[in-house]
Amino acid sequence: MQPHAALIDGLCRVLGPDTERIETHISWLLLSGEHAYKLKKPLTLDFLDFGTLAQRRTACAEELRINRRTAPDIYLGVLPITGTPAAPRLGGDAAQAIDWAVHMRRFPAGALLAERAARGELQPAHIDALAREIAGFQAQAAVAPADSPYGDAGDLARLAEDNFKPLFDLEPPPVKRQQLEQLQQWMQAESAHLAPLMATRRAEGRVREGHGDLHLGNLLWLEGRARLFDAIEFNPRLRWIDVACDIAFLFMDLHAHGQPALAWRFLNAWLERTGDYGALPRLPYDAVYRALVRAKVAALRAGQCDDDTQRQPARQEADRYVQLAAQLAAPRQPWLALTMGVSGSGKSSQTQPLIEQRGLVRVRADVERKRLFGLAPEASSAHVPGGIYSEATSDRVFARLLQVTRDALQAGQPVLVDATFIRRERRAPFIALAESLGVPWRILAFDAPEAVLRERVRQRHAAGTDASEADVAVLQGQLAHRDALTDEEASHALRIDTRAPVDWAAWSSALPSSE
Repeated sequence: MQPHAALIDGLCRVLGPDTERIETHISWLLLSGEHAYKLKKPLTLDFLDFGTLAQRRTACAEELRINRRTAPDIYLGVLPITGTPAAPRLGGDAAQAIDWAVHMRRFPAGALLAERAARGELQPAHIDALAREIAGFQAQAAVAPADSPYGDAGDLARLAEDNFKPLFDLEPPPVKRQQLEQLQQWMQAESAHLAPLMATRRAEGRVREGHGDLHLGNLLWLEGRARLFDAIEFNPRLRWIDVACDIAFLFMDLHAHGQPALAWRFLNAWLERTGDYGALPRLPYDAVYRALVRAKVAALRAGQCDDDTQRQPARQEADRYVQLAAQLAAPRQPWLALTMGVSGSGKSSQTQPLIEQRGLVRVRADVERKRLFGLAPEASSAHVPGGIYSEATSDRVFARLLQVTRDALQAGQPVLVDATFIRRERRAPFIALAESLGVPWRILAFDAPEAVLRERVRQRHAAGTDASEADVAVLQGQLAHRDALTDEEASHALRIDTRAPVDWAAWSSALPSSE
């Protein structure tokens, strides 16, 4: 590493006195003016090999390729570094290269979403945009060939196991060592339990060439949109993964930044975009795995530190991620919430805070209805022959809602089903499901004065940006055909007036706990 330290010093002299130097556990990043240059450390670790000049060149080329998928205007090229470590030059004859660098356009300070989170400026709009961007990227990503090793459950189990050695090498005190051992046992048991699901998802094409490192430090807000950068180039096994494992990193990282509500907002927005509710059974495992990856990175950094002043913060960071892993591994208490209310009563808008605060998975009839016809949530169905609102289509929609609900509850996730549920026959199968699984259930009965409902529906229909396409005529039909709650249903119902925003804290004692 010593010759490379001299090379970095030499490059900083060439680039000028204002050059900013950033060091990670596997690379150096030099920031100069409008440019950035990234060099690989000459390391050989259990998950990467940058030991030779040729390997570093290959890694730089791969980094350029995979990141141009999402940030082509940031990743400009690969440059040879020629000359000598004491007097280096960026560019020149590739045959004379002493090292290689990825040349990037430098983005503005504060553009990282991690920085926004640190400033308390990460907003729901950023999260919704991220969900759209990530879902779109994954939809276009290459699918792992059937004969490839990628996405194999046994391989992921080995990667998960690799996280523990650097953490044990820190020689934690007995209590923390016991916690690590319990997490190790939990991961091993979950790996075996989830292996059939992982194989099924792989066969379905859910394993794709993704990002591999989707945390807030690798996500940007530039020119009013979310951007992904710094995908993993050094090990394809860490990039060719189930889409669920990819998004679990961001879900975990939002928790790590003290933003659990935004984590659940992101998950639900991604689920609505993709319809991939089959990812839910593996979510805890993937999130714990991701927390332990970050713990491992911190542990490796601690091992590279020369003095205790630098080593101690890295050890503390590793410990913090282990604590988060234990939190994410803790079983949750599933329960079922059914919305009930006509169009405009606030079923979606008023349950958004609830799903974020309580960590619920929401599945929406309006969204799933459009999915049946290949439509995005906000797309119009006007061009669909025969429309999408027939009774037969509704039967298919509610069958889909019921299946998603069953699978999510059985995976240990509390669920909110967002549909009108004004007909008793539509409510009954969901209530029967909850009873058969022995989970608590509630009916959230939303209502508002008819004049308020009419105005909400009129404005929403005119805007044309919501998944619901109900107009005032639809509302009138709903108002005329509402089935009253049975006595049993009424005993589980919360009657909620939505003329003002719902204060869910006031309803806290009436709702089951998710923890």
